Amino acid sequence: MSFSRRVSSIQPSATLAINAKAQEMRSRGEDVVSLAVGEPDFPTPEHIILAAKQALDDGFTRYTAVPGIPELRKAAAGYFSGTYGIECSWTEVMISNGGKQCLYNLLQALIDPGDEVLIPAPYWVSYPALVQLAEGTAVIVPSEPDDNFLISKKKLETLVTPRTKVLILNTPSNPTGCHYSRSKLEELAEWAVSRNIFVICDEVYDQLVYPPAEPASLCSFWAGHPEKAAVVNGLSKTFSMTGWRVGFVLAHQDLIKAMSKIQGQSTSNVCSISQKAGLAALEGPFEMVAGMRESFVRRRDMALDIISSWRGAVCPKPDGAFYVFPQLDYFYNTQVDSSTKLCQAVLEEEKIALVPGEAFGDDRCVRISYAVQEDILMDCLSRIGRFLSRL
Repeated sequence: MSFSRRVSSIQPSATLAINAKAQEMRSRGEDVVSLAVGEPDFPTPEHIILAAKQALDDGFTRYTAVPGIPELRKAAAGYFSGTYGIECSWTEVMISNGGKQCLYNLLQALIDPGDEVLIPAPYWVSYPALVQLAEGTAVIVPSEPDDNFLISKKKLETLVTPRTKVLILNTPSNPTGCHYSRSKLEELAEWAVSRNIFVICDEVYDQLVYPPAEPASLCSFWAGHPEKAAVVNGLSKTFSMTGWRVGFVLAHQDLIKAMSKIQGQSTSNVCSISQKAGLAALEGPFEMVAGMRESFVRRRDMALDIISSWRGAVCPKPDGAFYVFPQLDYFYNTQVDSSTKLCQAVLEEEKIALVPGEAFGDDRCVRISYAVQEDILMDCLSRIGRFLSRL
């Protein structure tokens, strides 16, 4: 068959591809452990599930307004207001099918063919593809482990051109877990706005920030520059609701209307049942989130202790999310000379699925999710360490 250049240029999601490979191996009876998928291993809280069941019992199964039911938009606006101390209206919020569609809608609404989008690397795998789908050009901004994989104004300045239209920031980061302070985040945003560059901040892990680091958001900056910024969030990570597909975005009312047009012609509304579940999530309680944070801190520290024993590995300490992103190119050889080949070898020999750093824009590294039980994590990391020692 003949396909469009657009679809031919897009690569499948590396994280989903690795997970599919692991599932295929399991179906053949192989005992495979996945440290590849970016989702919490905790169940969705019971009060959220009960709200979904109630919605079904109430017959809430019809189409809803494209940008979301008003009560959920109000709850999302209340989340931004209550968490970050800003004033915003529910008409400045829309609901989409996960944070990914929020980002898709934003880029479709903001950029024209040939416009450039600055993307700090390592980046979430879908950012460049979403830019490509909008017929823009992804301009990658490299960072280093010594800088905790965080970028500076100076580095951004070297890559700006007259075609630069958007800067995408992500904190805490997927894949590194590294996190900008609020002052650093706003410094980068101020720089962007001074050059007429729109800022999108992906904050889907904002509730998974670990002391002494503190949550940071671009919400306050948005409140002063609503026409120059947008904040993306969602329920997948905070409430262990990955399959429910509920994301939300804070933006200027005119941009919300533009994105609603795009969503109306693509997916229309988010699942009505998921919206009622999302409402229960945002209305609380939040105790389960605190418990997740405590567990992830223990797992992170355990992972760092083991990785520190891998001679030649370099791994910044993550301040959030549930990933470590060690630099492992020290172990490359003539047979295993890339992150992809390293992950393939680990999968084949140790039956452990990891994601190659190449998918995130840094071929020196691999992404390891610690969203698994502690005994499984310890066993897997020990086996990876033994495998590396054999290279």
